[in-house]
Amino acid sequence: MLAAKPAARYPAFMIFLRHGQSEFNLHFTATRRDPGIVDPKLTPLGHEQAARAAEALAGRDIRRIIVSPYTRALETATPVARALGLPLNVTPTVRERYAFTCDVGSPVSQLRATWPEVGFHAIEEVWWPAIEEPAEQVEARARLFRAEMAALEDWAHTLVVSHWGFILAFTGKSVMNGDMLEADPTAAHPEQVIWKHH
Repeated sequence: MLAAKPAARYPAFMIFLRHGQSEFNLHFTATRRDPGIVDPKLTPLGHEQAARAAEALAGRDIRRIIVSPYTRALETATPVARALGLPLNVTPTVRERYAFTCDVGSPVSQLRATWPEVGFHAIEEVWWPAIEEPAEQVEARARLFRAEMAALEDWAHTLVVSHWGFILAFTGKSVMNGDMLEADPTAAHPEQVIWKHH
């Protein structure tokens, strides 16, 4: 006899959340010029977007939050982690493509001082690259992350707080600040990633 089907549950997807609006996004959207802000913080709108994401995710069965070490991602992930009662797993693999001043990060010692409750143990003091990253390198990083996630039995219970470029490299889709996207790491990598900046 066949076993009864399990009770209805969310379909198996991991969730990407793009960080809320940063000071860089605000200026860049208005001028299309790099305003020269290193590791920008969220704007008041960015904080609102993070709070909305925390509300939207409160009912989901999330067991793991992976977040990029950039301040804008950590500030977005913090209210979500609080709402879900989960720790943050800081992972440089999901960071933004290094292409603008905003992609210069903060050293780990500085991040520790700002987020004493977060573990930064597996990360180098300087974890961002020194020169602009070619698109292929970001896509290779996304492929590596896809393989790492697919190997986890509970990947469908994972939230990844990341960036426009990394989410694009993983899914082939462009997302706005504070928006979420479901992804399946066991699916094929996008055939083509079109790098047109938001």
